[in-house]
Amino acid sequence: MFKVDQDKCLRCGMCTGICPDVFSFDDEGNIKVNNENINNLEEVMEAVNSCPVTAISKEEENKA
Repeated sequence: MFKVDQDKCLRCGMCTGICPDVFSFDDEGNIKVNNENINNLEEVMEAVNSCPVTAISKEEENKA
């Protein structure tokens, strides 16, 4: 599961340009993550690694 730290995010749109199925702008201009749309992890990781302020992180899912 990926998340965006909205306090760090510059809203430059780099991630949305690389992986628009997963990263998009919401109505307030913040980046939202559509984790259910992840089909290509390699593309998602390219978007994550392209973030100039490392605002996108991957959280491990807890399996209880």
